[in-house]
Amino acid sequence: MCSSDLALELEGLYRNASTHAAGIVIGDRPLTELVPLYQDPRSDIPATQFNMKWVEPAGLVKFDFLGLKTLTTLDRAHGYLSRRGLAPVWNQLPLDDARTYELMASGQTVGVFQLESQGMRDTLRKMRCGSIEEITALISLYRPGPMEMIDTYIDRKFGRAEVDYLHDSLKETLTETYGVIIYQEQVMKIAQILAGYSLGEADLLRRAMGKKKKEEMDFQRLRFVKGAAEKGVSEQQSGGIFDLVAKFAGYGFNKSHAAAYALISFQTGWLKANHPVEFFAASMSLDLSNTDKLAVFYQDCRRFEIPVKAPDVNRSSADFDVEWLEGKDGPEGAVLYALGAVRNVGLEAMKHLVEVREAGGRFTDIFDFLERVDPRYVNKRALENLARAGAFDSFHSNRRQLFEQADKLIAYSQSVAAERASSQVSLFGGDQVAAGRPRLSPVEPWVGPEKLDQELAAVGFYLSGHPLEDMAPALKRKRVTRSEERRVGKECRFRWSP
Repeated sequence: MCSSDLALELEGLYRNASTHAAGIVIGDRPLTELVPLYQDPRSDIPATQFNMKWVEPAGLVKFDFLGLKTLTTLDRAHGYLSRRGLAPVWNQLPLDDARTYELMASGQTVGVFQLESQGMRDTLRKMRCGSIEEITALISLYRPGPMEMIDTYIDRKFGRAEVDYLHDSLKETLTETYGVIIYQEQVMKIAQILAGYSLGEADLLRRAMGKKKKEEMDFQRLRFVKGAAEKGVSEQQSGGIFDLVAKFAGYGFNKSHAAAYALISFQTGWLKANHPVEFFAASMSLDLSNTDKLAVFYQDCRRFEIPVKAPDVNRSSADFDVEWLEGKDGPEGAVLYALGAVRNVGLEAMKHLVEVREAGGRFTDIFDFLERVDPRYVNKRALENLARAGAFDSFHSNRRQLFEQADKLIAYSQSVAAERASSQVSLFGGDQVAAGRPRLSPVEPWVGPEKLDQELAAVGFYLSGHPLEDMAPALKRKRVTRSEERRVGKECRFRWSP
């Protein structure tokens, strides 16, 4: 069989079985009596072989159960703020907070729910949202289809274009969105006001416009025009309005859904604008193993002038944490980099390390550390990467010495652990234990770019400096910007101060 015949045999077949990320169907009887099922090897529950278009006619009800990690971010930040007696009540935040809208207008919304993509940040700078309603509109408009109306919305908001309400009777319905049809609820209201639809009929109209079935649309057009004529609206005008409504109804967003998302966007923006230290610690905690995302947050911390303290076995937690100290100008906050975010160490291993430190106090030197931690948790690879990342710098600054002699150090840790397990106690006490410690060979420490490269290998990005740091002034004069950010105009620059 030739290749073209094979292609014809394959044409129209499904390439793979895809599963909706959050879709759950519910029936009034065992699903095997209603639809064919498929056991997805990546899931514990079966999936329907009917797609979302056919499960409802088959007698099932479909729900989307969404999980948002942003809610966990807010919860963790709430915990950090509780320590300082500043825990917010999320649903009682002032929705007119100027700092939040200033942050959004600056476009510095990395990590803010729904508002962190580069395109969205550019749009925020142009739109300069000033209310929760405008955030709701932006979230609804920034999608394929209605996106073409963003510039119209912005121009009408700032008076650069005249607002068109389509008909005098629709002014109240469309005032909030400057005459732009954005929400499904607006479509239903237009049909109700202009053509005398009941709310039930208006919902059928909304569904018909979303599905774009020609027969149903033809029927609805006749019904709309007839109803409008009874209210004194000419066929030409009502037909034009119907066509315009139909165009945007296919993309229309459910306002109640958009408003709920907008509220979370506002809450996240409020947190970043008013408590950025806690915001960054909580956000980085949720991306503990994603070094690319951690690098983005780290650069954003620098823009906000929030210090990020390098991992330290005597200071850091297994997860990201915050630290507030009294400075000469008042409290100064910093993000403590997570020990668990160092590559190849493991979160559970670092939890063990922190438990040992909390039980017996700070580690005094590398041997005190090795004698107290369990080598089953802190193995050679973990020790090497902690050394590369500078986690022992508080009592042993020669990172290279620890890295290159990790075998010797881990062997010592294992021998101490074995003695501990056999309940052996030295007759000569602590002095004999100290005498049994291995002697580390002297080596020249890593310096400059070599030190930074080792840190890069352990952390995933440059944390304590950058090879081009010394060239920063010259690069700035040449107007060179970082790859992960675009230049923000001075008129939109957001500056945080505690």
